[in-house]
Amino acid sequence: MSQALYRKWRPARFKDVIGQDHITHTLQNSVAADRIGHAYLLCGPRGTGKTTTARLLAKAVNCTGEDVSQRPCDDCPTCHAINDGRFLDLIEIDAASNTGVDDMRNLRDKVNFAPSEGRFKVYIIDEVHMLSIAAFNALLKTLEEPPAHVKFVLATTEEHKVPITIKSRCQQFNFRLLTTLEIKGRLQWLAEKEGLSVEPAALDLIAEQGAGSLRDAESLMDQLITSPDDPITLERTQMVLGTATETAVSTVVEAWINRNSGEGLRIIHESLISGADARQFARQMVTYLRELLLLKAAGNEVPLAGTPERRQEMLAQVGRSSTSSLIKAVKAFSEAAMTAASSWQPQLPLELAFIGLMDDQPATISTPAPQPITALPPLPVKPTAVKPTAVKPEPQTKTEISPPPTKPVETAAKHTAVAKSTPAAEPIPLALSAVQKKWREMVAQVGERNKNLPALLHMGKIIGLENNVIIIGFDYPIFKEKFDKTANALPLINQSYSALFNTKCTVRAVITSEYAVPIEEADVRQLAQELGGVVSIKE
Repeated sequence: MSQALYRKWRPARFKDVIGQDHITHTLQNSVAADRIGHAYLLCGPRGTGKTTTARLLAKAVNCTGEDVSQRPCDDCPTCHAINDGRFLDLIEIDAASNTGVDDMRNLRDKVNFAPSEGRFKVYIIDEVHMLSIAAFNALLKTLEEPPAHVKFVLATTEEHKVPITIKSRCQQFNFRLLTTLEIKGRLQWLAEKEGLSVEPAALDLIAEQGAGSLRDAESLMDQLITSPDDPITLERTQMVLGTATETAVSTVVEAWINRNSGEGLRIIHESLISGADARQFARQMVTYLRELLLLKAAGNEVPLAGTPERRQEMLAQVGRSSTSSLIKAVKAFSEAAMTAASSWQPQLPLELAFIGLMDDQPATISTPAPQPITALPPLPVKPTAVKPTAVKPEPQTKTEISPPPTKPVETAAKHTAVAKSTPAAEPIPLALSAVQKKWREMVAQVGERNKNLPALLHMGKIIGLENNVIIIGFDYPIFKEKFDKTANALPLINQSYSALFNTKCTVRAVITSEYAVPIEEADVRQLAQELGGVVSIKE
């Protein structure tokens, strides 16, 4: 029966534990000097070796090897029995499943029995913070003064939830997250033991995705193994783990620095279509931006993984960004990475984080002062097939013209004729379908004048038309607010649509859920006719 890698290759001796030398050396010296405490509290993040160290301590105190300084020897009958899970004096308790006071009372009654095989009975209580207050109180006295043949090892990932009364009765050891290099070295060792072929770039990615947890990294590597003869490539690793390429992440950051929202959103969408996970992409953005922030703060003194070319590229980006903008970007993508993945649009937090950073002033250093906004030049007018309509002169009335008393009536009539010969052009009525068909063309036109506007317009759509007033609806209020705050957005769109239809058009932005389509009077009368009723319309 096959086992998971982290179980199959669990460290068998203290020297095999990776990255926790400050703990393993102390425990091994305590065993050699026969100064073993009665209770230990092991705290730290998941996958850093807490349970493994607890089992090694249980092996060490019961090991029968001749060299005391090398216990556990992993060769005596006691060590073999613990490895096989048949040592009766090692009792592991899952506090998440045994949270009640009755469970601790049962434990308290059993600790008085002498060991059946070894020198000590060792109780390992995992995730001890899950115990109830009553259970902690029931355990308290036994933990403080247990029988001489009993040792307690408590493990937890949330040390702050353990009562101070429990901590004060234990020797506390804090485990740390492992570095990427430490995890990579362990993964290389596992690959050699398993006879696997793994690309170095794939190992780097797996180690980074472990985020300091060796067990997580080993589980990810286990997930990628299909057969010993099938090599683990970087491409397959990215596909299985849902990560974007390093080039995609740096390109998105470059687009943010250049305030090119269209390019940044294009890369994000292409990565998601290729199989990248939105939350994972946000985590990668946080990691990359954090490295930029560290370079900005400390320069070349910061040790970073990667090639010299990558470091030079990052230094170039750091020179064109400010500390405050980098801090804001890290916070924005960190919030997106922590958003629940159950959303019906999982990519939305990532898009919001990127678009939200576009409101800032450019982060490039020595930016020239903005020039005052002048009148916008007219957009090119495309010829249309609209036929000019002849305008009939209206009969003059006495109420329209009030000739001055000093002028003769003939002069007034002449002025009236000139005024009536050049009337103001009436706007040509538009059709909603025609406006919707011209949407892409309009977006392309305004994009030539404002490269950030198309990305925002892609979040909206045409939802109505009211007497040549084009209604653009946004599903989320944040997009409408950004549209309203974008300089020259309305004038540009008004000019574009007016040029496309050769008639005066105006645009209004609304929130889609709050927009109610107005009902025309003719529609009401027609509906009333069909229903056989009478409708009274009040002005």
